[in-house]
Amino acid sequence: MYIWERPDWPAFTWDETRLAQPLAQVSREQGRLLGRLEALGFELRGEAHLRTLTEEVVKSSEIEGEVLERDQVRSSIARRLGMDVAGLVPSDREVDGVVEMMLDATGQAAQPLTEARLFAWHAALFPTGRNGMHSLRVGAWRDDSTGPMQVVSGAIGKEKVHYEAPPATRLAAEMTNFLDWFERANDTDPLLTAGLAHLWFVTVHPFDDGNGRIARALADMALARSEKTGQRFYSLSAQIRRERDDYYRLLETTQKGTLDITEWQAWFLGCLSRAIAGAQETLSAVLHKAQFWERFAKTPMNARQIDVLNRLLDGFEGKLTTSKWAKLAKCSQDTAYRDILDLVERGVLRKDAGGGRSSGYSLVGLDKGAREFLL
Repeated sequence: MYIWERPDWPAFTWDETRLAQPLAQVSREQGRLLGRLEALGFELRGEAHLRTLTEEVVKSSEIEGEVLERDQVRSSIARRLGMDVAGLVPSDREVDGVVEMMLDATGQAAQPLTEARLFAWHAALFPTGRNGMHSLRVGAWRDDSTGPMQVVSGAIGKEKVHYEAPPATRLAAEMTNFLDWFERANDTDPLLTAGLAHLWFVTVHPFDDGNGRIARALADMALARSEKTGQRFYSLSAQIRRERDDYYRLLETTQKGTLDITEWQAWFLGCLSRAIAGAQETLSAVLHKAQFWERFAKTPMNARQIDVLNRLLDGFEGKLTTSKWAKLAKCSQDTAYRDILDLVERGVLRKDAGGGRSSGYSLVGLDKGAREFLL
């Protein structure tokens, strides 16, 4: 029996005594993080917001097995926030759609959640009306025309059904109930509201596809309401991605259990706590970037050098070589080599182990103050 089949559905309960301590701890961590961010100033908070949203969008899609180009996500977010950042690249419609949904959910969190708004999010996620080879009902509840909505794994002929959602005939009533609750859940702690919103929505599974991403956006929306800010400084989806096996295992167990969801809420609060702790890395990187440019503010650099250095500071992955520099800066390898050598002589880059033009290069070390910002 799935939880939606129980006669008391959706009368969710949990053990408030057991959750009191982790709830208080996460609330303190949340407040401490927001308090320290106040000291960053407007520009650096904007940079932290951009990094966090980029991570949130990329990792939420990764959980579903979809890989988005990080540079495209960052560029799409920056353009919509009106931020003047280096290295903007064109973005696909699919990327823009995910970004639009996330910015609406968090940037306009105070606005009512309605059926029309959820339909708009779903349409943004699937601008072509398809997911790969599969046609979808876009901006509408699923109709189960191809059979019941099931979460399945395994090869064809050896499928394992992990979960089956309520039939489509129940969706109008189910979603009316959910939306009414979401807008009047004032007597529930906002952090527990976020956890329940995620679980409830993904259990109803109202769309043909995209339910997980929308469920995580709803959790972020509830968190943004609790913090009374449209800016995000920690990524819940990034942490869920790290704990994906536990996430799916607990979700399946909960959906096949009773309406006492204490275990789910306890895991959700723990995941949220670990996500807030993970903000250390993001904010340290933001401070590092600011300190880097303050240190080298008077160092002469051309536009190519500034652009590629910003890419490095924004989390460039892999080894920086002359060939990668040439690709990023859209120049010849000879020009890239001269740019790099000039920065090595000025103490901006250092040469890693190796020789010749195959050598790797790294930025000058991280300032201690940035590393210890949140410690």
